[in-house]
Amino acid sequence: MSSESMTANVEAIFGENVFTMSKMRERLPKPVYAKLRSAMQGGPELSRADADVVAKAMKDWAIEKGATHYTHWFQPLTGITAEKHDSFVTPPDEEGHMLMEFSGKELIMGEPDASSFPSGGLRSTFEARGYTTWDVTSPAFLKATSAGYTLCIPTAFCSYTGEALDKKTPLLRSMEAVNNQALRLLRLFGDTESKKVLTCVGAEQEYFLVDKDTYLKRPDLIYSGRTLFGAPAPKGQEMEDHYFGVIRERIGAYMKDLNDELWRLGVPAKTQHNEAAPAQHELAPIYENANIACDHNQIIMEAMKRVAIHHGLRCLLHEKPFAGVNGSGKHNNWSLQTDTGINLLDPGESPERNIQFLLILSCILKAVDVHADLLRQSASDVGNDHRLGENEAPPAIISVFLGAQLADVVRQLVETGAADKHIKGGVLKTGVSTLPDLVKDATDRNRTSPFAFTGNKFEFRMVGSADSIGSCNTILNAIVAEAFSDAADELEKADNLPMAVHDLLKKNFIEHQRIIFNGNGYAKEWVKEAARRGLPNIPGTVEAASALTTDKAVALFERFGIFTRSELESREEITYETYSKTINIEALTMIDMAGKQILPACMHYAGELASSVSALNAVGLSSAAETERLKEIVSLIDEMQGALDTLKKLTLKAESLKTDTIERAKKQACLYKDQVKPAMKALRTPADALEMLVDKREWPFPTYGDLMFEI
Repeated sequence: MSSESMTANVEAIFGENVFTMSKMRERLPKPVYAKLRSAMQGGPELSRADADVVAKAMKDWAIEKGATHYTHWFQPLTGITAEKHDSFVTPPDEEGHMLMEFSGKELIMGEPDASSFPSGGLRSTFEARGYTTWDVTSPAFLKATSAGYTLCIPTAFCSYTGEALDKKTPLLRSMEAVNNQALRLLRLFGDTESKKVLTCVGAEQEYFLVDKDTYLKRPDLIYSGRTLFGAPAPKGQEMEDHYFGVIRERIGAYMKDLNDELWRLGVPAKTQHNEAAPAQHELAPIYENANIACDHNQIIMEAMKRVAIHHGLRCLLHEKPFAGVNGSGKHNNWSLQTDTGINLLDPGESPERNIQFLLILSCILKAVDVHADLLRQSASDVGNDHRLGENEAPPAIISVFLGAQLADVVRQLVETGAADKHIKGGVLKTGVSTLPDLVKDATDRNRTSPFAFTGNKFEFRMVGSADSIGSCNTILNAIVAEAFSDAADELEKADNLPMAVHDLLKKNFIEHQRIIFNGNGYAKEWVKEAARRGLPNIPGTVEAASALTTDKAVALFERFGIFTRSELESREEITYETYSKTINIEALTMIDMAGKQILPACMHYAGELASSVSALNAVGLSSAAETERLKEIVSLIDEMQGALDTLKKLTLKAESLKTDTIERAKKQACLYKDQVKPAMKALRTPADALEMLVDKREWPFPTYGDLMFEI
């Protein structure tokens, strides 16, 4: 197939399963279409009559494509999506004819059970009512599964008493906040044309693929998404040959089908490649409005798992499915753009003279410095604790990488009060006559930075691969909105605006320059230097959770109507609950695998080895090697049995704690973190050592080599 025909095919299928604006324009009366466009841009809500018209057009389109059911597709605090399917079928008429109907009421509002999702105490078990409400800014789409086509309507999810129980509602609130405050700054700089400032996001998604048959023989992968036991394979990623390597045929076929599905769903999937670890890969889309990007990232993760099944594979989204090789993250690229097409994070050719950009930059530095704990919390989950701080992901200490060019401009402003020059990129000479010289960027990149400026955007590199990007972008928008608001409050009352802007950006740079770090985030020296600067070093999820409910955080979120105190407290409690439940599942899985499979297999092998030693001794042959091997195996079996007994006791102890308050939920999470997790490690150590000694034919599970290389 030629490149031209391949391009034409993509153009033909892109968005075919999405109720796009063009489809709305074709199917809706002009007045209704105009009102819907207005509602999407923040105008008046649709009337029930107009909603009925939209619902009918949407239903007719879906039925033409083969759909029989619809669902309100939402994102509860589980971090994944949820859906309840209802058919378009209505009661038959008098002659027995079945009708297919879909009303505006059904489009606008649904009623799932709110007590069955995480609520952090906002909903009691007997208080079940919750509501989903249509998000007009995110287009409806058709999901194709073995159940057929289902019309999916993106919705927000709230409780009967009005609290947000999802990831979408706070994100939308935060987008409005940063839009309103950014416009205040733009008006001060004379921009009267821009009507909206959009948060734009592109999330790079890393993932692993393993063969289905080997996956199904690993209870730990099935129950927890990661390997709880496993000795390293003879080869890992040390040769660095998998990164950007040739994509295997089987994986290429998977990627092709994945791209086709995503393109049909309107997801602008662009980049695909092998990642650093064996069996690890990455997909990245083009930047979009943050709300759409968040929805699309959920669609991407769902599609990755679904398409993998059709190829005899399983997709692993856990942050650390294999010990000893790189885990998976999700780099969240974030920027601000006006509806007139201006990127507010573009420094231009002369950043030292771009005062608007410098002010915005200074405000972002202030936001990250003041709320480093919140930003750290937004990337915290039990799986990501295995990555952050290791030499594969940013450290747990929040810092900002600006690069040589911007760091030098900031230095000039701090030291002299003015910046009159900038570092230029120059030319990279290849030294080969047939190769062109290259125009270099003004600065290198820094893969160890948690929050790195990369030319015209910030890349928040800490987010875990399985996590929703809704949380981190809600936090980013909120903290930047506060910094913008503080700046606008000060500048709007200034008599001399240029001088006030100059003084404010210099003040911001001076007071918050400690957050700037362009060096090696993996270095031990940075930990000491960060402590000297007074930057927080929050090691994990349990320690980070309380950042949500500090007085500083509550004041921030209530100021812009993003969260109430009760909504924040609920999210803190859910964090503890989720952490405890996850570690408990992992501990119980280890207990099951160790007690029912690993120890019996090792004991059986030890028995056979003992018989062999006895047989050799009986005929007078030396068996020193086998005797020593047997002693080592028996010693490890004893060590493993002792560790198993300890893990059982500690798991029961943690399970028995009451968790009816935030304080008790935190206490339980701490017990799992401080006692159960070390006990799990103590059990794994002898088990992995035994894997290296026991005959492979006796070992009950596929090994790391089987999982990562045999696909």
